[in-house]
Amino acid sequence: MKIIGCDYHPSFQQIAMLDTETGEVTERRLYHGNGEAQRFYESLSGPVLVGVESSGNMLWFERLLARLKQELWIGDAAAIHWQNPRKQQLTDKRDAQHLLDLLVEKRFPRIWVPSVEERDLRQLLKHRHTLVQMRTRVKNQLQHIALNQGLQKKSKLWSREGQEWLKKLELAAWTQRRRDDLLQMLEDLDRQVKQMNREAEKAAAARKDAQLLMSHPGVGPILALATVLTLGDVSRFQCGRQVASYIGLVPTEMSSGQHRWLGSITKQGNSFMRFLLVQAGLSAVRGDAELGRVYKRLVQKKHHGVAKVAVARKLLVRLYWMLRTQKQYPEVVRMQGSLSHPVAAAKADRLSGRPASRPEQQDQKPKKEKRKQQK
Repeated sequence: MKIIGCDYHPSFQQIAMLDTETGEVTERRLYHGNGEAQRFYESLSGPVLVGVESSGNMLWFERLLARLKQELWIGDAAAIHWQNPRKQQLTDKRDAQHLLDLLVEKRFPRIWVPSVEERDLRQLLKHRHTLVQMRTRVKNQLQHIALNQGLQKKSKLWSREGQEWLKKLELAAWTQRRRDDLLQMLEDLDRQVKQMNREAEKAAAARKDAQLLMSHPGVGPILALATVLTLGDVSRFQCGRQVASYIGLVPTEMSSGQHRWLGSITKQGNSFMRFLLVQAGLSAVRGDAELGRVYKRLVQKKHHGVAKVAVARKLLVRLYWMLRTQKQYPEVVRMQGSLSHPVAAAKADRLSGRPASRPEQQDQKPKKEKRKQQK
């Protein structure tokens, strides 16, 4: 077996290869542009294990190893650097040797990686998000032109009457050119966004887990598909707190001794997922009574931004438990952060029986009767 520690760069890669049969260690620099790296991996025989730090722009490398049926492990870059005690003379050769040592000693911090098909679906969602952002910028510029003419129509500007009014404005030559170009761009972007929405709906309908999540109020095909593609196999998370940490919705903490300080959220995760969760949370509070109460209570006590983030985290944890238990929204309402507390199997009914404070009052009644008897 051949074990390879690969320090990957956009134009080349530095490798340290160990042949477990002979014990020979080989160090080489392989360039990508001239096909040297491809020819090297094609020349290897027998089982091959390659370890590399997580980075972008190496999809072609993953496909190459998949075609050659060679195993590729992608590791957490932060954990890899943390395990390297040497702080001086960090070079490509030392990094490749460090990766090889982690693989040989079975300390390589391997991370979960979605399949090529799942990453391609992610591109669909990201492309749609980019188009929506571009459309928003175009709308803002058109609103700016309308405001300069002394009229403020807000959302009415995008109605049919508003569009006709905008087209009939008498403007200067270059302002008119800008308006016409922006209107044409808005029409094209609307058409492209609608097409992306249809494709996302088809992809969500083809996945059982996405359909399951869409049973929750405020969760549409975009968020459902993004959640399934981002979380992947939910069994790798032990509790909802780990899921929130994975997305970056847990607070930063600086604690020492008896002092504990919690700050803003870490944001160490998928920023696109956080954006979708916040947007969907605002819709979910109108359809779910429990989330609505949480949002209203936090808005009165704290800033509305804190309330939106808190609802987004609760919504994420609830979606996680829906995937974990494979139950639809009415059946999963409680969100627990530990497996020691089971998820509710049915939607909570109205409180029945006595309140929690009443048993204490009942326990106090015999004491009062004893006092009366003593008197």
